[in-house]
Amino acid sequence: MTDATDPTVGVLGLHNSKETKAILNAADDLGYGTEWLRRENTAVSIQDGDLRIEPDVDVVANRLLLSTTQYPAEEIGLAKTISGAHPTLNDPDAVTTAMHKFATAVALARADVPVPDALLALASDRLNADRDRFGDRAVYKTAIGTHGGGAWQVDLAEPVNPRVGDRQAFLQELIEPTGDRPRDARVYVVGDEVVGAMFRYAQAGEWRTNVSLGGDVEDATEELPRETLDVAHRAADVVGLDYAGVDLIPTDEGWKVLEVNPTAGFRGLFAATGTSPAPYIAKLAIERGGGTVDAKRIADLAETLDDSRPACMPRKTRTKPSEPAVIGYVEEVVLSGTRGSATVPAKSDTGAGRTSIDSGLAAEIGTGPIKDVVTVKHGGMKEGRTRPLVDVVVGIHGTQHTVTASVEDRTHMAYQILLGRDILQHYHVDVTRRPGGTDESDEE
Repeated sequence: MTDATDPTVGVLGLHNSKETKAILNAADDLGYGTEWLRRENTAVSIQDGDLRIEPDVDVVANRLLLSTTQYPAEEIGLAKTISGAHPTLNDPDAVTTAMHKFATAVALARADVPVPDALLALASDRLNADRDRFGDRAVYKTAIGTHGGGAWQVDLAEPVNPRVGDRQAFLQELIEPTGDRPRDARVYVVGDEVVGAMFRYAQAGEWRTNVSLGGDVEDATEELPRETLDVAHRAADVVGLDYAGVDLIPTDEGWKVLEVNPTAGFRGLFAATGTSPAPYIAKLAIERGGGTVDAKRIADLAETLDDSRPACMPRKTRTKPSEPAVIGYVEEVVLSGTRGSATVPAKSDTGAGRTSIDSGLAAEIGTGPIKDVVTVKHGGMKEGRTRPLVDVVVGIHGTQHTVTASVEDRTHMAYQILLGRDILQHYHVDVTRRPGGTDESDEE
């Protein structure tokens, strides 16, 4: 039971995250007040020197998804604002470090936590001058990314670019799998506890193990050596996170830390271990706010992952939806790959589901690796043509879109890029609009 002095737990999360819902539901099940700090209900007021934050809470669990945010500095500032008034789990300074994969690696290396060799350079010449130290192949990553996006295996016979689109990128040693399938481990740490651990196995034809990419999971809580669990716990502590999913990879020298994720998903771990981290995070928040929780109750709640809509979810204010941006039938776009970028005109085709790029251009900027192969038929063709599919970053007026595009020989066509509905769904297409934003009616 609780009384009037018991803390109200707030979770700061602007996305409809299942993990946020699970934490709030766990705190509610424990008998404590809950608030979901979202755009609909959050305000900060300073009046006559007095600070007031709405909704009124006593402790905050930070669940801002910075790696998927176009302007993360805005949300970092919001988290700093709120953490200045309330005890906050996953302090925004620590989350900022964790969001940037190379900053994480630097923090860990300085604390003698084992990490793979890596190289970040701001200039292309410097990055490529030292790329041969990684051998024939390496992992090429954007410094900010999630769900396996922004990570490639690259052939180092060709140079790489220090940026992919508007993201800084770096090289990391490629650690070959020790078994038949690539695998790594994720250890979920909450406070002083290791809640659980799982092995993640890449699906056939894939080297990334992310559950979001179809990776398989297996309980590793009892199989990982105690010293490996200790490395994961120390990694979270070094970065400064109260709760985190720590990703490690096996090497001949032992397990090394790949990433420390402050907003790691719960579903994969629950599927593997039958344990939800949500009640443990709720418990830590309640205790940080001055409340108490029975450990047996936490263990019981952790046997269920309740990510249903929480009772405290605020109602949305009905507002007129903003209109999509307008682009023309032909637009200049910036195509980015592992070896560079190119600015080229692209044709909009609302009849095409997928963006398509010229094979020569794809080779020039360094797209890949090939994710799949599709067969495409046109008109009365009896046999279709096969086209490889690759991930590519397409920039339109400063907005970046990462899509899986098909590659074909377009040298006989007027445009090297065709924009499909995978990108055009975000825009209105004005067939009278010319490159540069002018309309046909404006031209003489």
